[in-house]
This record gives sequence, C-alpha cells and structure tokens, in this order.
Amino acid sequence: MSPTVEDSISLPAPVLAAYSYCETVTGSEARNFAYGIRLLPVAERRAMSALYAFSRRVDDIGDGTLAPEVKADRLGATRDILDRIRDGKVDEDNTDPVAVALADAARRFPIPLGGLDELIDGVLMDVKGVTYETWDDLKLYCRCVAGAIGRLSLGIFGPAPGAPQTEKAAEYADTLGLALQLTNILRDVREDAGNGRTYLPADDLAKFGCSDGFDGPHPPAGSDFAGLVHFEVRRARALFAEGYRLLPMLDRRSGACVAAMAGIYRRLLDRIERDPLAVLRGRVSLPGHEKAYVAVRGLSGFDARQIGRQAGRRRA
Repeated sequence: MSPTVEDSISLPAPVLAAYSYCETVTGSEARNFAYGIRLLPVAERRAMSALYAFSRRVDDIGDGTLAPEVKADRLGATRDILDRIRDGKVDEDNTDPVAVALADAARRFPIPLGGLDELIDGVLMDVKGVTYETWDDLKLYCRCVAGAIGRLSLGIFGPAPGAPQTEKAAEYADTLGLALQLTNILRDVREDAGNGRTYLPADDLAKFGCSDGFDGPHPPAGSDFAGLVHFEVRRARALFAEGYRLLPMLDRRSGACVAAMAGIYRRLLDRIERDPLAVLRGRVSLPGHEKAYVAVRGLSGFDARQIGRQAGRRRA
C-alpha cells in the first residue's frame, strides 16, 4: 500500500530535510527525470528523489577525475552505506541526508535495493575501462546502470491493483531503462569519447567504419556515421516499443511519470535521427516548453491508452 499524504506530512523534521535535499539535487542535476517525477504523489516523488540522489552520487564517483583505485574505494564505501540502509542501521539523525532519505523510502516502499548494487557494479565497469564488443555485452552494462533503475522505480510506484500481466512489469521496466540508456549513449557519444570512453559495440563501429572513434565535430573519414546512428536508433525504438508495454499496468499518475520521462527521450531520439551529426557538434536537448508538452501528454493518459489498445489488438 502506498503511503498517504498524511504520512508524509507527519515525517520527522530531519527526514523531511533529507528529502528536501534530495529533491534539490534532482531538480538541479536531472531536469528530464524531474519533469517526470513531479507528476507523482508527494510520497512517491520524494522516494524517487532519494533514489536519484543516491544514484547520482554513484555516477559522480565514476565520472570524476580521481584515480581508478580511489574511485573503486569510494564506490566500496557507498556500497557499505547501502548495506547499512538495507540492514536498517541508518537513523534519522544521520549526517548523510541521502542515506536518511533513502532509508526512509526503503521502509515505506518495497524497493529492491539490490538494483543499486547493480548500479555500482556498472559504474565499476566504467572505472575499469571495460569496452563492449557486441550488443549483448553492452546490454549487460545497460541493465546495470539503467535497467536496474527501472526496476527500482517500479518498487516505488508499482503496478496498479488488478492490472493485467503484472508478472512482466519488471521485465518491461528493465527494457525501458535500456532504451533510455542507449539514447543517452547516442546523445553523449562525443562527450564520452573526450573522456576516453566508447560505449557503442565495437562490431557496430567496425560495420559502419567508425572504429577510429569520435574526437571532434566530424565523423571518421570514409565512415557511414549516419548509418551507425540510424542503426542504433532503430534498436532503441524497438526497446521503447517493448518497454512501453509497462504503461497500461500503472496507475494514472505513475503512468504519467513514466510516459513523460520516456517521451522526452523518444523525442531526443527523433532529433538525433533527423540530424545524426548533431551529436558530434554538441549536446542534443529539448527546450523546456517541449518537455512540458510531453509531461501534459503523459498526464492525459494518451500514451498509456494507446499502448493498451495496441496490446489488446495483439492479444486478439
């Protein structure tokens, strides 16, 4: 059962302050994510902010400039915090607001905290400089850093009571996470290259003559960069189509949250498809008014109804 608004109002002051800190982090660091979760009820929104703030801490360690061995140590310390949360050993007067908020959220919702262990595992792959030969290899990474977040989120807003085929909800949430992560990889291909990272599978890069990498605003000489991007866009679209089957399983506001976040990334994918070279020139993003439109569309339930009708036709 979800917590009520009264439950959230009666939270102790240190816990409210911890949630407020996490919401500030989310609003300033994750604008796409924030557009979606603002559609949730208060308790769920706070819990999602706590989940984001902890995940952001893990990502920031991996993206920072520290030596790999120091990053590994800090990720280990972060895992220790997660273990303390799991064991109920983080009190409301703890000096770490993210730990306080996530511990409270975990008491209130059936959050599968093991997903955050997977996130740490995925970031450790970055720290170790793991590269990906095939899509199956990359999928493993994406499931750690994004699919796990989908499953964790499902623990907060869960399938609606009486929704059909809810046994597949976690699978669809995981797949939707993969779709979002692959979109991120396409959007950030030049930025990642500048940080010495290549996420796209080596066999895909070789197929389109892009094995030399991306170190400037122009693709490798003689490559079919547009062909590579369109190939990965089709893969991402297939993942979105599968993951969107989650929407009819959610209540109206939870479905609106997921539809808004996924809708923003689908529109990013549209922009990338129309102008593949844009990802080499700079960061592709959506203006605020377009994100707001996507959020309103999600709140209307249009996407969930559309997916539900498509699923009904497939069953027929």
